Amino acid sequence: MAIRPARVEVRDLSLDFPLYHGSARSLKKSLVGAASDRFGVGGGRSDVVLVHALREIGFSLAPGERLGLIGGNGAGKSTLLRALAGIYEPLRGEVLVEGTIAALVDPGQGMNGELTGRENIMLGGRYAGLSRARTRQLVEDVEEFARLDAFLDLPVRFYSAGMTVRLGFGLATAIAPQVLLMDEWFMAGDTAFQARAQHRLESVVRQADILVLTTHAMPVLRAWTTRVIWLDQGRIRADGAPDAVIDAYLAEVGDALGVTIDEHQGVDPALSRTLPPPKG
Repeated sequence: MAIRPARVEVRDLSLDFPLYHGSARSLKKSLVGAASDRFGVGGGRSDVVLVHALREIGFSLAPGERLGLIGGNGAGKSTLLRALAGIYEPLRGEVLVEGTIAALVDPGQGMNGELTGRENIMLGGRYAGLSRARTRQLVEDVEEFARLDAFLDLPVRFYSAGMTVRLGFGLATAIAPQVLLMDEWFMAGDTAFQARAQHRLESVVRQADILVLTTHAMPVLRAWTTRVIWLDQGRIRADGAPDAVIDAYLAEVGDALGVTIDEHQGVDPALSRTLPPPKG
């Protein structure tokens, strides 16, 4: 049976988050407000402010495209990535993703803190529909990459942040997806981890049909992406060729701050080298 080509389609996507006032934080008021809303009685809503995280977002991606998302803090980059991953449900609009997905969005996403690292890997293999033999290979692969040693057989809730990143990254990249979604957390970690992650990432990106990446490292976006979307207060400000969109973004940020932005500051040169294009 032929594998269907990957595709991403976002149509008029809008997403809100409720922000509760201090007066809404007591358990009694929250319960009364929830009950009132459920039965159509007024009250409770005055304590809630809706934050417009995304507004009328629309774009499509075909095999071979690598999309970068830029914008200031709170612009909606990570929120959009999570919506693509199915973590957030749209308030309005539609998100369609066809093909297998790996979401490097939250290091601990999908992990059960009460299970050991090894058990979480096995569970991931089961969710992916792998055979027992293939699941054993998966465990060996992630174990070798993450280098958690004895911690692999301890509950994940005892892991440090760095250990969780290593396990999450290793598991998410062990099975090459058609659609790869990445937040910039994957660049965290010590130098040794970054070197291993870079090598592993090259293999995954090479095999992926579609890549969506969010990062503040502009040299990485110039090297890795074929298209960039600039988000501003939850809306698309610009969508086009990486150099054009990035230059416009940096010019506006620099003008607002009254400075010239050094886009290379704090960026590991190894991460800026060009990755091989995805298949397609």
